Amino acid sequence: MKNQIDTLLFDLDATLYPESNGLWKVIRERIVRYMDERMHIPIEHIDKLRDDYYVTYGTTLQGLEAHYDIDPADYLNFVHNIQLSDFIQPDTALREMLLSIPHRRWIFTNSDKDHTVRVLAALGIEDCFDGIVDVWAIRPHCKPQKEAYQMALKLADIRDPQQCVFLDDSTRNLVPAQEMGIYTVLVGAKENHPSADRIISGIHELPRAVPEIWQ
Repeated sequence: MKNQIDTLLFDLDATLYPESNGLWKVIRERIVRYMDERMHIPIEHIDKLRDDYYVTYGTTLQGLEAHYDIDPADYLNFVHNIQLSDFIQPDTALREMLLSIPHRRWIFTNSDKDHTVRVLAALGIEDCFDGIVDVWAIRPHCKPQKEAYQMALKLADIRDPQQCVFLDDSTRNLVPAQEMGIYTVLVGAKENHPSADRIISGIHELPRAVPEIWQ
């Protein structure tokens, strides 16, 4: 880490909570339900379409918008209509860690703000961040499109990317950040990846793995 840290950008889903809690699996299942029940896409085509859109466009939503006439707000409301308390409980240790960070903290997510606020509240950390860059703020782009990162930096008033740390559970989302000079941390990893400057198996490992944040 070459420069003094100014801001940390945190992804939301499967980053601030472990993917193993099952929430992200249910979200994916609701995406399939939306494509089946609301869009009437043949069920045998949905998994391939969803995966293809995710790879090609960054999110399934971006792919659906490119090929169908859908209401993105309706889509987001449907896929996030989940009882979060079934999967997430307040995380006191995470809260204490976040509040101990002596730098600005922002959320940067492909989810919408309503879902983000609900997740943060379920974790008990809704007041631990300076702002949220959500999917609406970076439209028509999303991670991992470089334009989304440029917009996020501007919205969070990050003038020097080398003073920023970005944490995400997706290696492909780290690639453009690293190319821009942002220090990248892969969350939920078990082995190294070229897109990650550091790796941690879970968010609680951050102080041990990147102690420079607290210096």
